[in-house]
Amino acid sequence: MAKGAASNLLFHGSDWNFETLSRTYDAIETIANDELQLDVYPNQLEIISSEQMLDAYSSVGMPLMYQHWSFGKRFVFEEHLYRKGRRGLAYELVINSNPCITYLMEENTMAMQALVTAHAAFGHNHFFKNNYLFQQWTDASAILSYMEFAKKYITKCEERYGTSEVEVILDSAHALMDQGVFRYRRPPRLSSEKERERARERLEYEEQTYSDLWRTLPHSADGESTKEAAERDASERKKALNLPEENLLYFLEKTSLILEPWQRELLRIVRVIAQYFYPQRQTKVMNEGCATFVHYTIMNRLFDQGRISEGAMLEILHSHSNVVFQPSFDDPRFPGINPYALGFAMMQDIQRICTDPTPEDRDWFPEIAGSGKWRETLIDAWANHRDESFILQYLSPALIRKFRLFLLTDEAGDNYCEVGSIHNERGYETIRTALARNYDVAANQSDIQVVDVDLLGDRHLRLQHNVKNGILLDEASRDATLRHVRHLWGYDVSLAGIDAETDDVLYECSTALDPD
Repeated sequence: MAKGAASNLLFHGSDWNFETLSRTYDAIETIANDELQLDVYPNQLEIISSEQMLDAYSSVGMPLMYQHWSFGKRFVFEEHLYRKGRRGLAYELVINSNPCITYLMEENTMAMQALVTAHAAFGHNHFFKNNYLFQQWTDASAILSYMEFAKKYITKCEERYGTSEVEVILDSAHALMDQGVFRYRRPPRLSSEKERERARERLEYEEQTYSDLWRTLPHSADGESTKEAAERDASERKKALNLPEENLLYFLEKTSLILEPWQRELLRIVRVIAQYFYPQRQTKVMNEGCATFVHYTIMNRLFDQGRISEGAMLEILHSHSNVVFQPSFDDPRFPGINPYALGFAMMQDIQRICTDPTPEDRDWFPEIAGSGKWRETLIDAWANHRDESFILQYLSPALIRKFRLFLLTDEAGDNYCEVGSIHNERGYETIRTALARNYDVAANQSDIQVVDVDLLGDRHLRLQHNVKNGILLDEASRDATLRHVRHLWGYDVSLAGIDAETDDVLYECSTALDPD
């Protein structure tokens, strides 16, 4: 290598220092802004040890996380696998916040520090800031201050009411986290401390002024039959309580008659965290695909500029290849479709369609084929899609053939599966639609809603599971989770499984009050 070329390198060897990190960050930022036209939050890079990374794993990657026994249990589990060499650690971890916090492992080589900086600090960062789900459903500027409030609040509750009392509420709340999000309507924004205080005062007032004597008042409608009166009362209370309600934690927080104000606040903290992560569950393919495409493009551009050596580039490509590796379906290592592999392949395919389309591409994607506007197309897709719609819109026949995708169909009563569609002209649409549906979180998660409760009567809480495709809940986990609901509600809770297509009752179960 010529002397001038060597002097142009951002770093030499695997060692790094903060000056090298800063110089490399500036070079990456220039390409991200000027060539890829990314729009990111201000970045905050933090260097952490392997133990700190394990701690971040155990606390779902959130800084300032409150304490709970489940986090410690996961830490011990992850640490055991790591020390035994059975599991590696992520090279980085990124927080959807403003500023965007990226944790870099101190054990990383400088080549890996450059790779993960491009991947997380610019790829993930751009996606967090611009995707519509994150814009509408999370508040990146408020999450850090809210987590600080949550940690301090839970610590104060432990000091005042005891660790065990706090723990049992958090146990039940954690068990219901998957049912503690708003899926179809926008959640309330994080409120200020003053608004939270007003909410707590309002809850205290409602509990103090509630009188069980109201339930003894007679119905005012003359000549009304018992059945008609019951139906009218049920209709009125459902309307008053905005039933059915999909967010169980929200309903319990607002309506439970046994919870104290501090317990309601704990439920709210847990559901805010669950809501914060919900968009990430809907955009795994896009988010990782965006970050992988960004780091691959930036690293190759730096290499073309002579800023990265061949040795460093080989290390980067080796790591990149491991990330996007997709085992075939009959490979013992096959875990399903790798979101990194699918997302990155689709981003590259969009770039190809825009710059070098085939006649098939022009038939399937007439608006973007040959336009040359791959940056604009990707930026628009990153902003306005989630995994389901992105796959439905942009998965090409060429990529279906490359991944050799096919569709299996089966019936519950059969002891065999049948290949319903393959990667050919007749199968493209079917395969694309089926794959897209597989990434619809709302469709694949159990749909359990609060459908009725008589607050002035027996206070029996009635839940309904809308069963899709005959898929029932596991009885053991269903009954255990139902006990957590009853613990937070304080009265009888029942769950009915209703077929979503026929309205037939498939099962019924309930939890009665404890004998004591």
